[in-house]
Amino acid sequence: MEAAHIRIATPGDAPALPPVDRSAGELFRSLPELAWLADGEGMPVARHRELIERGVVWVAVDHDDRPVAFLEAEVFGDELHVWEVSVHRDWQLRGLGRALMTAAAEHAMRTGLAALTLTTFRDVPWNGPFYTRLGFAPIAAPDLSERLRQVLGHEVAAGLPAGRRCAMRQTLVAQLSTHANAAIAGSTLADRSARQTRPLARTVLE
Repeated sequence: MEAAHIRIATPGDAPALPPVDRSAGELFRSLPELAWLADGEGMPVARHRELIERGVVWVAVDHDDRPVAFLEAEVFGDELHVWEVSVHRDWQLRGLGRALMTAAAEHAMRTGLAALTLTTFRDVPWNGPFYTRLGFAPIAAPDLSERLRQVLGHEVAAGLPAGRRCAMRQTLVAQLSTHANAAIAGSTLADRSARQTRPLARTVLE
């Protein structure tokens, strides 16, 4: 089985990310009530490039250095918010999503951030349960920051079911060691979250 390795993304990777995104999104066709997400529009290349230039995007690449998976994030205060983790369907179930999450957590620790946050489906097996195994915990509605409240609100406005979405947080100090040790173990599935630059959100297979 061909191996992939993780590296920081470069602007030249941006055009390769939408095809990975579309391939990963096909997983939603297995869920009739969410199958429409597989047809949602992804982010434009320009937005991918913008995040890459901020240094908070990682890619998993094949032996030809072509991206087969990616994680995009953004810093807000003392938190790193994970917008998207996508893995091409030909590379799923190899632990790449977990390895990308580890890269993001290690970066956050090195730069003095306190936590990772994200939004996801609480009940889709490769969403909330996956992140729980990585050390994330759901954030109760009264404890949501205004930022996460707005992210969830945008997702609902885009058509996502409010009752199935949640925000999660991973406190880094206690979790990084466990997270790193599990970087390439087991099969994992990951999530695409809504963002203000795109009309729809869909969750994707790791």
